[in-house]
Amino acid sequence: MADGVSIAMWSGPRNISTAMMYSFDNREDCFASDEPLYAHYLARTGIKHPDADVVMAHHETDAATVVDYLTGEIPGSAGVWYQKHMCHHIIPEMETGWLDSLHNCFLIRNPREVLLSLSRITDEVSLWSTGLPQQARLLQQVANESGEVPPILDARDVLGDPRGMLGLLCERVGIPFSEEMLSWRPGPRECDGIWAEHWYDSVWSSTSFSPYRARSGNLAPEHEAILSEALPLYESMYSLRMTS
Repeated sequence: MADGVSIAMWSGPRNISTAMMYSFDNREDCFASDEPLYAHYLARTGIKHPDADVVMAHHETDAATVVDYLTGEIPGSAGVWYQKHMCHHIIPEMETGWLDSLHNCFLIRNPREVLLSLSRITDEVSLWSTGLPQQARLLQQVANESGEVPPILDARDVLGDPRGMLGLLCERVGIPFSEEMLSWRPGPRECDGIWAEHWYDSVWSSTSFSPYRARSGNLAPEHEAILSEALPLYESMYSLRMTS
């Protein structure tokens, strides 16, 4: 492993993953990377996301090259490297032994809230699109290899007690907690991927973690069916989460 602490935070979509990245990026000792496997994912799947061609033109699309980078020395001689990852960017045929070189952590969110959010921005809603099957698979791999349950944070817990939950996370990965993690300036950050203008409006207007608010609304019948498949995956991880 490279000198310092390299943290891979594995999340699904429609979570507080960008706010978490901003929290770490605000540390003086931290370098942050925004979804480094996104361009590879777009190139291999052909999924039509906003400005997909621009993303692939500006970010590395070769997974092996990205992995070499992620498992190498921390850029800028920083002491901490926070890597924000989406679980579904690990496509089925991708080799994942390289995860052993990182401090792997998992950010989960109640799938009902994920599905309500997803259904408002896309028609492509499925169990796979929640990220939960991939997240559960990666979690099992990491736990089997390390012999212990890795840090798991639930978004609601973080929003309810940012200081407590971030303090627990820092303790688990072996770095000191910093008060700088609790707030940040509004607007874009240097760590943002080129796609940020399409997805990060709400976090750009934030200066800290927002208080938790339950997402209202009713799921369509087909999404209720997805929820019934997603809940057991979520609940198994939720039962293992860190609590303050």
